[in-house]
Amino acid sequence: MRRCYLVCYDIRDPKRLRRTHKLMKAYGEAWQYSVFYCTLKPIDRVRLENALREVVNLKVDQVLIVDLGANEETARESATVLGSSLPEQECGVVVI
Repeated sequence: MRRCYLVCYDIRDPKRLRRTHKLMKAYGEAWQYSVFYCTLKPIDRVRLENALREVVNLKVDQVLIVDLGANEETARESATVLGSSLPEQECGVVVI
């Protein structure tokens, strides 16, 4: 069963920041520069966390993974946006 996650990160080094952003694009959709919305199976959640641990420096960088629940429609509707709207949801299947 897939669950929805909001992944936010603060990376201090430009090289690690680019690597983190590239990694996150493989797992979800960018809502802002360092904020991604991901719908993941439990194994993909573990893979994402392990991949992030390899890229970021845990002493100076920070990654926040927030579980939004299993209902994707409710998770998307729970977001309140001030300013520019969120990007449109991409339809289709993402293969990782």
